[in-house]
Amino acid sequence: RESRQSQVSSKKSAEKDSSEPTLTDTVKQSRSDLEVDERTPEEILADAKLLAVQYDYDKAISLLQKYSGYKENTEMQDAVKQYEEIKASCKSWPLEEVTHVFYHTLIKDPSKAFDGDYKEADYNQVMTTIDEFNKITETMYEKGYVMVSIYDMAKADADGNITEGEILLPEGKIPFVLSQDDVCYYHYMDGDGMATKLIVDENGDIKNEYKEDDGSISVGDYDMVPLIDRFVEEHPDFSYHGHKGIIALTGYNGILGYRTDIAYKTRKDLDEYQEKFFEENPDFDKAAWKKERQQAKKVADAMKEEGWLFASHTWGHQNIGQISLETLQADTQKFKDNVDPLIGGTDIIIFAFGADLAGAEDYSGEKFEYLKSQGYNYFCNVDSSQYFV
Repeated sequence: RESRQSQVSSKKSAEKDSSEPTLTDTVKQSRSDLEVDERTPEEILADAKLLAVQYDYDKAISLLQKYSGYKENTEMQDAVKQYEEIKASCKSWPLEEVTHVFYHTLIKDPSKAFDGDYKEADYNQVMTTIDEFNKITETMYEKGYVMVSIYDMAKADADGNITEGEILLPEGKIPFVLSQDDVCYYHYMDGDGMATKLIVDENGDIKNEYKEDDGSISVGDYDMVPLIDRFVEEHPDFSYHGHKGIIALTGYNGILGYRTDIAYKTRKDLDEYQEKFFEENPDFDKAAWKKERQQAKKVADAMKEEGWLFASHTWGHQNIGQISLETLQADTQKFKDNVDPLIGGTDIIIFAFGADLAGAEDYSGEKFEYLKSQGYNYFCNVDSSQYFV
């Protein structure tokens, strides 16, 4: 996969232990909402062990030491000593050597994606099958890669000023940032062997819907988000502090498979795919549009609870290097009006087409100043270098 170039800009004008816990060993609803003394010592030890497995040694130690019976519990004291020793042996990873790997929507049924039509070549170039994705993920895990958040790399204050973060990992572990573009399930993908939307199932898990040939709907792990969620449940040490990836969204067809854009309410300025959508769904009205937005927000909220972040991919999948400042301003406002209310806002922008604002040595200009003024602090393009931060 190609790697991202990640810009963060300051304000300017080991072997897996078979005894390691998995996330499925614990209750799905986190016990973090409970006071420490409302948990049993066994639960506290298990929760602390999971925190330590995900490299959050300070939080694991703090949890154990908050227990009122800590001074009399030798098992907890031994665990604290162990976590302190592991943390002391960890490496502070050079932030300029954190690679950023990204995917597009995963292909569930290759026979439909690669069926000889005009879209096949593009799919073959930029898409990944589920089987390929799973093999890549397993290989990265075996090599010691660990998902970190872009927020672990750099911290932005309320004014957009940036300070370096710190990523502490044991010897043999390698941090990387994960993201996925265009998680909107566009109309043009219909019938091409890809999922149609993300949902929250009856167990509170993030899943995909997929439309079968007979029109029936299957539910399963058919794209990156649920596949990574399941992988981390089994391999929690693949995630640094419980963090997952970044989901980059446009807005013109809605988000996450829901038809949330204002065009689906007004039926104005429709493209050919949207026209076809309304022909096939003549009863889709303002109430249906409102329900779509409610459902999309529910899924987005659940994803954030699971450690996912959201980014702008520009509302209209714009080429940042080619469009005018005025077009960028109009597009950004559409994103803020139509997408931000559903995802809670974002200060990350992942540029469409792999474009960028400027050269890295002089990251400035009127487009940069505008995006910075709109609250964006993290800027990602695409290039073929392993690291560029």
